[in-house]
Amino acid sequence: MNRLFRWFHQLGSPPYFDRFAARWAPWAYGAGLLVMAWGVWQGLFGVPADYQQGDSFRILYIHVPSAWMSLAVFALMAVYAAIALVWRIKLCEILAMACAPIGAGFTLITLATGSIWGKPMWGTWWDWDPRLTTELVLLFLYLGIIGLYHAIDDRRAAARAAGLLAIVGVVMLPVIRYSVDWWNSLHQGQTISLLGESKMDPSMLPPLWAMVIGTHVWFVGSLLARARADNLWREAGKDWVRKLGETTPAEAKR
Repeated sequence: MNRLFRWFHQLGSPPYFDRFAARWAPWAYGAGLLVMAWGVWQGLFGVPADYQQGDSFRILYIHVPSAWMSLAVFALMAVYAAIALVWRIKLCEILAMACAPIGAGFTLITLATGSIWGKPMWGTWWDWDPRLTTELVLLFLYLGIIGLYHAIDDRRAAARAAGLLAIVGVVMLPVIRYSVDWWNSLHQGQTISLLGESKMDPSMLPPLWAMVIGTHVWFVGSLLARARADNLWREAGKDWVRKLGETTPAEAKR
């Protein structure tokens, strides 16, 4: 346990975090892309068409993981922001702000794929359905956090202000999750369950879980890469950053 606490303490050091991120970000990127590639291939060519939706259902292999990630990334961002506000840990500020563009990307993919699926299923690209509307509000929250962070010159003050918005915005997550249960909605109810029995045919689930795992692993790589870039920008001018520019990439990862 003491080793774990010591490791977390070391991770808060900018030079140590830089070495950690430089080492593990490429591995997470690579592993995530490989798992997602298998999931996409199997989702397109390895599973049968749905008996009602035909081949249109295959877009869920992108839509569902993206939707889950849009919520999970926001929750993680709020956790980092809360830790940063309470304990003034600079690394948590950096990680929280690095989450925002990634989460916004997943939310945009969720809305786009939902609209593509909705056209043949509902006969329209967009409907002010509770799930769609609340997901759109989530995108605006992400964009607001990004905009607020870049609108203030002082990086730490900007991260605290944007982090506070992220913490307040967490109230939207249960609204999005349960919107199809609370209101009359065109959006279908829960089909896939992490703990209980899913309503999908079991043969269709392995590619979906591969996509879910792959997006999570890819997210780790993207988060580390973005946080490392922000960390280097904040620490520009420090001796360890100047020395880093004088070393080779292999030496920098040691």
